[in-house]
Amino acid sequence: MKDEKDKYQAQSGKPAKDLRRERLKHALRENLKRRKSQARERDDFTMASSSSDDVSPHDRSEKTPGK
Repeated sequence: MKDEKDKYQAQSGKPAKDLRRERLKHALRENLKRRKSQARERDDFTMASSSSDDVSPHDRSEKTPGK
């Protein structure tokens, strides 16, 4: 196990702990970007559907045809 840490440190010049920290930092940043994008898409969808003045196809206030 220690050999693996030494191997990573020798390849990059940084300790394995720093590499892990950088990798996690990058992953968290990408996750935040993705979540913000998804939230914006949901907001756009909600605004578009709520601003519609169309009558619902399931509106029961209309008279039944033929009666």
